[in-house]
Amino acid sequence: MSAYIIRRLLLLIPTLLIASLIIFFIQRIIPGNIIDLMAEQTGGFAVGEVDREALEHALGLDVPIHVQYGHWFGDIILHGSLGESLWRGTSVTDEIVERLPVTFELALLGIIISQLIAFPIGIYSGIRQDSWGDYLGRTFAIGLIAIPNFWLATMVIVFPSLWWGWSPPIKFIHFTDDPLGNLGMFIIPAAVLGASLGGTTMRMTRAMILEVLRQDYIRTAWAKGLRERTIIMRHALKNALIPVITILGLQLPLLVGGTVIIEQIFCIPGMGRLMLEAINARDYPMVSGVMIFVASFVLVANLLVDLTYAYLDPRIHYK
Repeated sequence: MSAYIIRRLLLLIPTLLIASLIIFFIQRIIPGNIIDLMAEQTGGFAVGEVDREALEHALGLDVPIHVQYGHWFGDIILHGSLGESLWRGTSVTDEIVERLPVTFELALLGIIISQLIAFPIGIYSGIRQDSWGDYLGRTFAIGLIAIPNFWLATMVIVFPSLWWGWSPPIKFIHFTDDPLGNLGMFIIPAAVLGASLGGTTMRMTRAMILEVLRQDYIRTAWAKGLRERTIIMRHALKNALIPVITILGLQLPLLVGGTVIIEQIFCIPGMGRLMLEAINARDYPMVSGVMIFVASFVLVANLLVDLTYAYLDPRIHYK
């Protein structure tokens, strides 16, 4: 197991290197120029050649792009620094550390809500195949998958405000200031975020429960006279969860992308909103820093998902 973990960790290095190259260079393709944006912020006057050259030199944009990449990646390797914002001059790492708990809370609540809905309905649909409950569960799951979360988030804000004069709170409340108020602010965005994730997990859980219940060892358990609850919880569910865990691992990038949209709609000051603001401002170091952090998180999370297989199924061994 330890040798496998070491190999996987070593593989993260070339993977992150390739990801950093893509992240760093592709954002330069986006139309627009930070120099022109800065000129608009200072009154909309055109920047002269001399001023442009001085500003580019001050921002470190007057050297070839491959040299800029070398400086940025060298700071990460040698100093552990993700650079500084071109607009604010603040540390990218400090900005990420400040916004990370907000995004982490939103994503965690989204996963918890989605699984609290998906697992019970998926298990029930599997053990009560072709019943009315199964049909309703499958319809509900397909509906969650089909509805885009940005549309659902917009409807959650628009219709309650039109019908009842109420809308979800959009003023951010820190957890340390008011835990209940913080949870009340996050619960609706988290439910919207977890809706599509829950639909996919629900269908996969149902499919795997149906497959496992047809195995010989389950028939043996029925023949021994074990109770249905014991057969499902002790024998069937653990084996059925392996593909479901895989789906959860594959959903992590979708979860990260979903937080960008949800944070913008509900005015949540997390990493997703930070990245969107940085893209609009062409703040290259901020965009690169946030994206490389997200890439690292997804890679490490997928490693943890793979290691979970060995716990769920003793037949799986890593060498």
